Order: sequence, then C-alpha cells, then structure tokens
Amino acid sequence: MATIDVLTAERILEATEEVLRRHGPAKATVVDVARALGVSHGSVYRHFRTKTALREAVTQRWLDRTSASLSGVAAGSGAPEERLRRWLAELFSAKRRKVGDDPELFATYMVLVGESSAVVDRHCADLTGQLAEIIREGLDRGDFAAAGATPEVLARAVFDASGRFHDPAYAREWDRPGIDAEFTALVDLVIRGLRAP
Repeated sequence: MATIDVLTAERILEATEEVLRRHGPAKATVVDVARALGVSHGSVYRHFRTKTALREAVTQRWLDRTSASLSGVAAGSGAPEERLRRWLAELFSAKRRKVGDDPELFATYMVLVGESSAVVDRHCADLTGQLAEIIREGLDRGDFAAAGATPEVLARAVFDASGRFHDPAYAREWDRPGIDAEFTALVDLVIRGLRAP
C-alpha cells in the first residue's frame, strides 16, 4: 500500500482517468480509483472530499489542458489578427484531438461535463478571456473596430459564432469532408467583421 505522503492529488487524478477509461462514468467508483492506486478509499477522500469533487477535478484537469495550450497563443507574439486565426485553429485542433485520440475517454468526459456546469462555465470564461485579450490588443492597435462593443462582448460573439468547431455537441461533424474549408470560411468572416474600416 502507498503511504499518504506519496499520494498526491495529481496521482489520484491520473488514476481516475484510467479508471474512467476502463469502466466508464456510470460504473467507476472511488473504491476503483483507490484500488488502482493501492490505497484505501479513505486516502482518496482525504484529497477529494466527495466523489463529485473528484469527478469535477478530473473534468477541470481535462479542460485545463486545452486552456493552457491556447493561453500561449493568446499571449504570444504577432499581429492580433494572426493570433486570433491561430487561436481559433488551435482550439478546433485541440478539440478534434480529444475526440480522435481517446474516444472512450472523450465519451466519459461528455458525461462528466454534463454534470459539472460550473466547471464548464469557468472553462468558457477562461477561453473568452483569452479571446478578449487578443481582441483588446487589436482594438488598441487600430486593427479591429469595436462598433461600440467591449472586447469581452466581441470575444463572446466570436466564441459563440465558432461553436460548431469547438463545442463537443458537434464532434461528429469534425471529420466530415469539407469541414476544414467551412472552418476557414467562418474564421475569414469573423476577421472581416472585426477589421477596422
């Protein structure tokens, strides 16, 4: 048995992902996670007080991977228009990878995301915050025109307009022929809408 001092929240989350992949969200239990780690279920509960807290933490961790990869694009160098294009493309690519690389875990996360609306809300707020950074810089440089809207409002509009290419509800469409051309057409339309006259 592992001792409590080597049992970290990160190890628990890694084990939980494996258990979810193997058993699915309906059958996975905290006891299964503890068994995979070689500890008592009480040891898991010392880090995550409830099964719900553990599931929310696993969902947050999964979503944070996407946020982290995108934050580098948002804060990176280059003109705001180019960064916006890269950011939207990276978001679409990251979501596609989640579906294609591990479909069982993706299906599991769809269930968990449905249970964790606060986690999803925080994730969407983080992503629209990143978009707002890019748009704010574009407005400050005169590359974009606000037409009376704040960067936050424009960011939410861009996020919502591009939903088909990042909302998991559309995942079945992401490998359809022509989807890349449709994505490019949408991004071009968004950029034209943001450009200063």
